[in-house]
Amino acid sequence: MYAYIKGYVEDVALDHAVIEAAGVGYEIYCSSMTLKTLLVGSTGKLYTYLHLADGVQALYGFSNLEEKEMFRKLIGVTRVGPKLAIATLSVMTPQDIRAAIMTDNPSAFDRVSGMGRKTAQRVILELAGLVKDEPSAVKSTEASPAAELNNMRTEAVAALTSLGYDGLSASRAVAAVQDAGSIEDLITKALRSMAKG
Repeated sequence: MYAYIKGYVEDVALDHAVIEAAGVGYEIYCSSMTLKTLLVGSTGKLYTYLHLADGVQALYGFSNLEEKEMFRKLIGVTRVGPKLAIATLSVMTPQDIRAAIMTDNPSAFDRVSGMGRKTAQRVILELAGLVKDEPSAVKSTEASPAAELNNMRTEAVAALTSLGYDGLSASRAVAAVQDAGSIEDLITKALRSMAKG
């Protein structure tokens, strides 16, 4: 219904902002990352999503279209509502979520308030189509290079978390490695990128 709302930022609270546009004050629920982009007293623009459920309306806002699209995908997951989707986007960027899916790493969601391990696994399972390098058809007699790389990424994340790195950092580092000849090579390159950051 509303593609975006642009106007005067009247207020920024813990979980929402109030933007006045054409004399109407819109209360818009946002992730903490989006709220950081708004400054009271200045002009703000939020891409919006109107959520209707059980006769209750709520307006959700996003600083960019990528965040809005990820929100829509998250609320499409079984047992993930708008509040949990916003909580997820408050801790993880859309790229972080893709990295967690690509590396099959539910521990990347550990810092998301209200999301348990089963829900994190469900997010990964139901949003697996986001991963661009997944094979469209895997031959039964031969594993595809993309499937092998995904298996290596999963093992590398498990190795890094067993070394004490948190799941989100491990997913980011492993997903950033584009080419690796072996699991050891992948872990080494991921460790190097983590040391630089």
